[in-house]
Amino acid sequence: MMSDARGLALEHFRWIGGHADVWQIFRDPGALAAVVGGLAGSFRDDGVTAVCGIESRGFLLGAAVAVELGVGFVAVRKGEGILPGEKLTRRSPPDYRGTRQELRLQRAAVGPEDRVLLVDDWIETGSQASAVRSMVEQCGGHWAGCTVIVDQTTPAHRADLGVRSIITAAELPAL
Repeated sequence: MMSDARGLALEHFRWIGGHADVWQIFRDPGALAAVVGGLAGSFRDDGVTAVCGIESRGFLLGAAVAVELGVGFVAVRKGEGILPGEKLTRRSPPDYRGTRQELRLQRAAVGPEDRVLLVDDWIETGSQASAVRSMVEQCGGHWAGCTVIVDQTTPAHRADLGVRSIITAAELPAL
């Protein structure tokens, strides 16, 4: 399954105006199914009880991986979007553009019995993943790791955050 996911992710990846575009994966049902299966597969036997996804592509991929694993989904909102109830908030360290995101998670969404997996399309500095991990742990949850389509982190961040990926940024076609 992972080799299918890898090939389809590479086949559907494009650079547009200097920006990475993974949206074509979502348009092709076979590619989407393979990528979701690949993302879930690397954590299938890790006791995951909840999947987190950061707005917006993380919502799509995270919810799909949660269904694949048979667990619930926990939304992590950016900025001011509606998220009722008591929340934890973290301002992420600067990302690759120097941007700091304000991330929010419903406090009641994660508990001490949870082993939480973060799903996203791309990880570069790990700044947002670190902020999510901090909130999960403050809720009493346990960090299972992070699964992404494209990994561009350093080896130290990859090990610290437990990142598993379908492809690495070095495998992408040249810009």
